[in-house]
Amino acid sequence: MDKSIHELHELGSQLFEEGKYPEAELILKNVVSTNPKYADVHNKLGVISHLKGDFKQAAEYFKKALEINPSYTEASLNLSITYNDMGEFKKAQEVFSLAAQRAHPTPSAIDPFISGKLANEHYKLGNIYLDFSMNDEAIEEYRKAIKLYPRLPDVHTKLGIALRNKGLVEDAIVHFTKAKEINPQYGPAWTQLGLSYYMKGLAGLAFEEWEKALKQNPDLKEAKAYLSLLKKEEK
Repeated sequence: MDKSIHELHELGSQLFEEGKYPEAELILKNVVSTNPKYADVHNKLGVISHLKGDFKQAAEYFKKALEINPSYTEASLNLSITYNDMGEFKKAQEVFSLAAQRAHPTPSAIDPFISGKLANEHYKLGNIYLDFSMNDEAIEEYRKAIKLYPRLPDVHTKLGIALRNKGLVEDAIVHFTKAKEINPQYGPAWTQLGLSYYMKGLAGLAFEEWEKALKQNPDLKEAKAYLSLLKKEEK
């Protein structure tokens, strides 16, 4: 029986990660009906209920997860978000504050999960500002994201784009280079670095970066286009 529940737990979790929520929900409910001590299963069922708009049921699942594991940061944050969506703003703040206290008992230590979540929110907001050419606001949000979670190549790349939009090409190059250092496989950083070199009149360096970008990722359309244009220009 234990082996069967373990296998169901694995299957339900896999379906959840794949976004197959209806199938995952059936299996995960089966798991907790047999063994209600899986905190992660209650959390996943809470996420599914939240996605369906059943905030009350979602809150119950998250609370159950926290009863089993009071230090379950993800469940705390999910419960806080759910309370916020229910209009229970005081409860949302209380849960979030408690999660923060548990995650970092000293002011200088921040739980990596919380940092990542908050950084992602700043990143998404920065992208909205960038789409509307509000570069100063975008830069502010990207810097907040990097302060919380420094090793995000996509954030450094977007910050570089916003800085370059303001004519701060040298500063932009610093962040594109940093993105490459964090993840050498992140093609957009190579592409944007090449474009920045080209804007500074360094066509040779630009050509080199775009060629390297295509070696890393042959499907990078921008790098292909820039190389093609540069070759035509040389002719």
